[in-house]
Amino acid sequence: MKCSISRISFIWGILALVLATADAAHAAQAPAAISFPPALNSYGDAGMTSVLDVLVHRIKMQPLNLWASLLFLGAVVHTFFTHRFHLLADALEQRHRKKLSRRGEPGRSNGHPEIIVSGWARLIHFLGEVEVVFGIWVIPLLVMLTANFGIKPTLDYINSLSYDEPLFVVVIMAISSTRPVLRLAERCMEVFARLGRDRPAAWWLSILTVGPLLGSFITEPAAMTISALLLGKRFYTLRPPPRFAYATLGLLFVNISVGGTLTSYAAPPVLMVIGPWGWDATHMMTHFGWIAVAGILLCNSFYFLVFRKSFASLQHLRAGENEDRRGPIPAWVTVFHLLFMALAVYNLHRPALLVGTFLFFLAFSEVTEDYQDALQLRSPILVGFFLAGLVVHGGLQQWWIAPVLGGLGELPLMFGAMGLTAVNDNAAISYLATLVPNLTEPMKYAVMAGAVVGGGLTVIANAPNPAGQSILGDCFEDGISPLNLLLGALAPTAIMTACFLLLPSVGLFS
Repeated sequence: MKCSISRISFIWGILALVLATADAAHAAQAPAAISFPPALNSYGDAGMTSVLDVLVHRIKMQPLNLWASLLFLGAVVHTFFTHRFHLLADALEQRHRKKLSRRGEPGRSNGHPEIIVSGWARLIHFLGEVEVVFGIWVIPLLVMLTANFGIKPTLDYINSLSYDEPLFVVVIMAISSTRPVLRLAERCMEVFARLGRDRPAAWWLSILTVGPLLGSFITEPAAMTISALLLGKRFYTLRPPPRFAYATLGLLFVNISVGGTLTSYAAPPVLMVIGPWGWDATHMMTHFGWIAVAGILLCNSFYFLVFRKSFASLQHLRAGENEDRRGPIPAWVTVFHLLFMALAVYNLHRPALLVGTFLFFLAFSEVTEDYQDALQLRSPILVGFFLAGLVVHGGLQQWWIAPVLGGLGELPLMFGAMGLTAVNDNAAISYLATLVPNLTEPMKYAVMAGAVVGGGLTVIANAPNPAGQSILGDCFEDGISPLNLLLGALAPTAIMTACFLLLPSVGLFS
């Protein structure tokens, strides 16, 4: 943790120096303040009917729109090649050690004899950590903005963004990954797993069904954290074949993305629209929630049948039970953890109270340390950093996403939202949809359905996905491959798409 966090701090320290230098240059000229990104109604293109004409016009009006989007595209492409960076880093490290071995120089570090690792290998490995990709690409973005507008407009833009979601994910991940919460969730899923005699297949079905649906009540980030940790313990320790491992990961991401739609506060894309569109919990359950339950059951059944022979082979890969044999946790400790989670959800859009809740939770953890494991902060912090970088980039993509969404019919709109979700957080897609005027109710449904269905295709498609990536990354050799994740998520995404297209005609709640 210290290594990754220190590297992030070093990079952002350099950025601060660059921004200060650029600001000094602009201060001498005292340029007029320029607002970036421009408001969508400032382009004067309301009469244009062609989406291409609108985009070309907006680039001419503000060329930095294109450059900001190209930097965002660079970050997206970077996420698909992170495992290549790990392979290159390992190769550089091996070459470095062979060179030292030939010279007979083991090296010394801090007075202790040990092999000196390659600085280049460390740098390349750092560039291969998915959680830091968007934060890294924020650096050239902010340098570009500062060089063109000065530091004040750049800082005004940064300050205009909402970081509630990244902060909330850090807090909820830290609380939900504690021993009392995990023990409670495991006991709940164990009730269903016992119906299958505690076999790996029974735990697999229980985690991938109950876990995502719990997300509608304890929030999707918490459900992802708990489900990923339990899958790591109950499934991935059995060393499933790579194809089965990626299929399970893709299924987890898709199920979590749709599993939070039973309520109006648990799924990030839903949170973005409940105010502007007036959707409440009843609307979510009757229009999305029951379809999500049916889709999750169908997806799990499909993959269960496809990999039924693989389940049989898992029985022989590990002997004994993977049980936590430590003493029981008092009920009052678990109740207080659930209370802290509830307070975190309630204070989602109140950063000061959210931080205060987390500080009180840390104090409570110290008092009850006999019933706690070591608090895991590395993954939450890195995931928060990932999402914060995505927020910064996503705020500059309105110029092209809004016209693209607004120019589509219902069916193309659903698939368009799904495709855009794969390359941008689905909460950003639903938020931008609220900016499109005159969307009908069927079009709103299409946007939301596409956003939640496409939330499992990539790591960046849904806010909780980086949490799953961080927790389960070590279960995959050379890390998680974005391409294999995409392939693993295609089948459940197709099933979910069919459910959201066909089941509304059943009229279960009409």
